[in-house]
Amino acid sequence: MSKKGIAILGSTGSIGTQALEVIEKYPDFFDLQVITAEKNAELLIEQALKFQPNAVVIGDETKYQHVKEALAKEPIHVYTGAEALCQVVEMTEVHIVLTALVGYAGLKPTLSAIDAKKDIALANKETLVVAGELVTKRAREMGVNIYPVDSEHSAIFQCLTGEFHNPIEKIYLTASGGPFRGFTHEQLKSVSLEQALKHPNWSMGAKITIDSASLMNKGLEVIEAKWLFGLKPEQIDVIVHPQSIVHSLVQFTDGSMKAQMGLPDMKLPIQYALTYPARFQTDFPRFNFMDYPQLTFEQPDRKVFRNLDLAYEAMEMEGTAACVLNAANEIHVAAFLERKISFLQIAEFNEYILKKVENILQPTYEHYVEKDREARDLALQNLGSL
Repeated sequence: MSKKGIAILGSTGSIGTQALEVIEKYPDFFDLQVITAEKNAELLIEQALKFQPNAVVIGDETKYQHVKEALAKEPIHVYTGAEALCQVVEMTEVHIVLTALVGYAGLKPTLSAIDAKKDIALANKETLVVAGELVTKRAREMGVNIYPVDSEHSAIFQCLTGEFHNPIEKIYLTASGGPFRGFTHEQLKSVSLEQALKHPNWSMGAKITIDSASLMNKGLEVIEAKWLFGLKPEQIDVIVHPQSIVHSLVQFTDGSMKAQMGLPDMKLPIQYALTYPARFQTDFPRFNFMDYPQLTFEQPDRKVFRNLDLAYEAMEMEGTAACVLNAANEIHVAAFLERKISFLQIAEFNEYILKKVENILQPTYEHYVEKDREARDLALQNLGSL
């Protein structure tokens, strides 16, 4: 079996570091070609020295010289800047690109990889949230596969294996409910940053953890699911499942349902995306029903967690609406992480920006870029007036 050349965009983040653990387990199958980071130069250097990729990219150009000098004695090419991300994914030795960048930054290099006919392992949900229509159309035209890495979308994908010819009636994306499950609007007024960062089941980066607490993460996943599986908004439902054992479900037109289950561990969906259609032996901990005698499910409170409804609204609006919502949310989550706004103001300000920015139907790539910038500028302007 020939080795599969891997490029990891965002190797120093939560998904990227776990992907490297997976790759390290199967040296005869994977050939790590590219790793990248935006700012974490020290960890990028450490990873490069250990894994000896063909190339590394440090996004922050002020750190380029440091990385280059640290790797001067190694046979590793060092690049910097956003354009370099788009170029390294086109390397002949790369077969699949794991997009694990956070936020809007994942869109352009993912499109470059698709244009170069590289399969995509997609951990960056914002790529499809921002420009799902454009990305999926381009992937079809280029004959490129997009393998989902998000645990919920991986679960749906696994349930559909062998069923792609059968129509889906509905899918259910499960949500843990985050640290504030069951909270009232009144209780959410006084929650702290520290509370919001304590996810009950998953270990993730700060931005995704806050999105999980506000249910925006689930809203973004709803939009992503629409594009990944060719669904209408009414075919996608969200249910809160605090134990995070059932990762998502598919209901078919005959009423039968399939669920994918397992302990919460992102290495499994990462590995499945990189090895599909094969399943490789792992030493991951196994699920035991006796450890979870009760699996419970409940409806999310969309009035309290307004971000989830905003995502459905943006999906119904189509065009650039989801791009605008994502841009606004990135700015407002950053402001919350910097203690500039309250937890509830994230959704409040997201709604303001979504309504304020004009929606463009059937957008081009340039329209997405324009509306992303407009939404961010307006959000920052609004924050500046507080």
